Amino acid sequence: MGNIVEFVGNTPLVEIQRLHTNPNVKIFAKLEGNNPGGSVKDRAALNMIRSAIDRGDIKKGTKLIEATSGNTGIALAMIASIYDLEIELVMPSNSTRERTLTMEAYGAKVTLLESIEVCRDYAEEKGAQPGYFLLNQFSNPDNYLAHYKTTGPEIWKDTNQQITHFVSSMGTTGSIMGNSMFLKEKNPDIQIIGCQPTEESSIPGIRRWPEAYLPKIFDPSRVDRVMDVSQQEATDFARKLAKVEGIFAGMSTGGALACSLRLAEELESGLIVFIACDRGDRYLSSDLFG
Repeated sequence: MGNIVEFVGNTPLVEIQRLHTNPNVKIFAKLEGNNPGGSVKDRAALNMIRSAIDRGDIKKGTKLIEATSGNTGIALAMIASIYDLEIELVMPSNSTRERTLTMEAYGAKVTLLESIEVCRDYAEEKGAQPGYFLLNQFSNPDNYLAHYKTTGPEIWKDTNQQITHFVSSMGTTGSIMGNSMFLKEKNPDIQIIGCQPTEESSIPGIRRWPEAYLPKIFDPSRVDRVMDVSQQEATDFARKLAKVEGIFAGMSTGGALACSLRLAEELESGLIVFIACDRGDRYLSSDLFG
């Protein structure tokens, strides 16, 4: 028994058994949808809010604001409700209705604007006003430190220190930065692979940022390889993951799986872990599973 935040992390590591054909390579999915808020972003949200409170950056009556494409907003809304904090979440207007309703269910105010870039500009401008605190997942070290402190150690332990390749979709890049920091400290030979959309693709949770909006927490030296994934691949493999492996997740997870399968075909042997970012139920009003 305990507070809901005590159940953030320690998510299952599940082997992909039917979708790949190289018998000398094992692929495991880190099921972040099992977090109480339903995504990998629970870790960062908890660490960003708790660390800011500990530093005195957030006090009683402080209003939080953040731009988000969805999962971070849901996680922040959940954590803010526990700490009795008012929060405004700014999202692109094409976000699925499930996301908005979930944030509002936790008590958050939701503002919808035309794009994530516009949302970020709005949040930064409003966050500079007295009484507001901008969490700024794109520049906040507490984002990636959440994974350095929790996700990386879990993967290292649960693979019995045998992991050879780590694969993650890249959005704010907190997951890939924090896991890279921890895993490379344990074994510098572990390869860190990031997934980004092809130029023409739109995949929720994965971004190909314009230079001006590249997350400040991103350090390209911590990524050994970047693989492009198309919108069609991400969609196809999200569907296959549910139908063949029984893992219900979104498009960013489908993209990470597609890259993991491609990688597995190149290797003589290895153990790949990829991040299954969230649950598929927050995409049911989209055409992902239609």
